[in-house]
Amino acid sequence: MKQKPSMAFIAASWVAVFAGILGFIIGLWNASTMQLNEKGYYFTVLMYGLFSAVSVQKCVRDRIEGVPVTDIYYGLSWVSMLLTILLLTIGLWNATLAPSEKGFYAFAFLLSVFGAITVQKNTRDSQAAKATNAPASGDI
Repeated sequence: MKQKPSMAFIAASWVAVFAGILGFIIGLWNASTMQLNEKGYYFTVLMYGLFSAVSVQKCVRDRIEGVPVTDIYYGLSWVSMLLTILLLTIGLWNATLAPSEKGFYAFAFLLSVFGAITVQKNTRDSQAAKATNAPASGDI
């Protein structure tokens, strides 16, 4: 029998992902010295990072559970995640932002990625708990 995650953990995960994304986007919106193409770059890195994080979590979980995952997809997922971190680091390193702003974007990114991973994990755990705790076809 698999246990469903607690509502508190599920809520905390959703708060983390939304706080990270919302903080990052509000920071971009309020960045008056940043050009629109820079804002687009950081937004794209954020979205790519969220997708990559969920993809890595899914691949790792699939392999643990014996679900076939090709080595190429598994590797691409990890490369994508590392690439988003590298792209954000290079972008912030070269940005003409105050160090506090650079730190804000870095931590908002990390919070949203962590939140996305835990939301994916909670979703998967909830589905697994539902499937294992469902009554058999003949049970009533």
